Amino acid sequence: MRRNACVVMLMISALCIAASAGDIEGKVTGMKGKSVVYVDAIAGKTFPAPKDHPVMDQKGLLFVPHIMAVQQGTTVEFLNSDNVQHNVFWTAIGNDKKAGHNLGTWPKGEKRPYTFDKAGVVPLFCNVHPDMSGYIIVSPTPYFAETDDSGNYTIKDVPDGSYTVTVWHEGAKDQSQPVTVSGSTKADFTLKK
Repeated sequence: MRRNACVVMLMISALCIAASAGDIEGKVTGMKGKSVVYVDAIAGKTFPAPKDHPVMDQKGLLFVPHIMAVQQGTTVEFLNSDNVQHNVFWTAIGNDKKAGHNLGTWPKGEKRPYTFDKAGVVPLFCNVHPDMSGYIIVSPTPYFAETDDSGNYTIKDVPDGSYTVTVWHEGAKDQSQPVTVSGSTKADFTLKK
């Protein structure tokens, strides 16, 4: 009898936990290509830095991937896979020009890490190859997603509550809208230049 009561309590706890989070899903239209959608900063809430270190490669004289979304506090490894030297620099993070940084120039096979402690869009450049560009979008929360080729996205396991959701797209103005999460929630965007 006592064992059955414990099993029932565990099942109720699991249902309560599952009911306290939902997904934000929707579609971004108006512009071709990938977008990044994220839950903006949540007042009074901070998140531990991720342990994973994603790699931004320089391959075929391109930043690969062209767009990378990470959580604030993430250390990104910058790799040179080309037979020529590359440089990585950015002039600002978001609108903060003081957050600009130059990682220097290095040969094939080497990596240089950088921890993005500030949220915002990071436009990447190589001063050796001025045609190269890429973007890192540093989300202030762990709740973000890249769209698929059709503009669809899903941000999983967002705790129930009211938030601001923002979409970024290369060449478009950022858009934000309020969202209240209670189970599955919809948020569509139509972008303009």
